Amino acid sequence: MNITQLSPTFKVSPQITVDDVTEAKEQGIAVIVCNRPDGESDDQIPAADIRRACESAGIKFVELPMNGPNYSPEQVSTLKSLIDDGSNILAYCRTGNRSSILYNATQGSN
Repeated sequence: MNITQLSPTFKVSPQITVDDVTEAKEQGIAVIVCNRPDGESDDQIPAADIRRACESAGIKFVELPMNGPNYSPEQVSTLKSLIDDGSNILAYCRTGNRSSILYNATQGSN
């Protein structure tokens, strides 16, 4: 996995695989957030596959798909709540950029 740490408890990554979920668990990740809508590319791993791997590993899985850099107030609120819970979070999309954008949006909200 190619992970970028944005805070002590928040990391972002490009698209992950089912096998990456086990590695994330070993690294102490408690929540995986998918910011990538299904169907962006033919080689994309469906969110349902990642969800099943997370359930098997005991990791919470949350889907907050973003179209490009656009996000909703609800997505910001949901992610901020997850961050405020203090769990170690890994968010992913195609490149990690959308996940970073959404994380940055949470930093200005109350």
